[in-house]
Amino acid sequence: MKDDPHTTGALCARFEDFDRCTVMQHLKVLEKADLIIVHRRGRERWNHLNPLPIKAIHDRFIGPHAADAVARLGRLKEELER
Repeated sequence: MKDDPHTTGALCARFEDFDRCTVMQHLKVLEKADLIIVHRRGRERWNHLNPLPIKAIHDRFIGPHAADAVARLGRLKEELER
């Protein structure tokens, strides 16, 4: 789903262990959380990943920790090279 939008039917086919009702319930939760955007074309429902909320989470919570980890690795490299 990350690269291209998929129809609900295609998503149901990818998750064979779940029935259609379960997949639909998960998609409703993702839509309410604004993590997917749904467009209807005729009878098809196309599900698009919404990257903006995910980026906001990354920037707020993951980004600072990743920057700190990279800085620590840089210092470790410098110390090991001495």
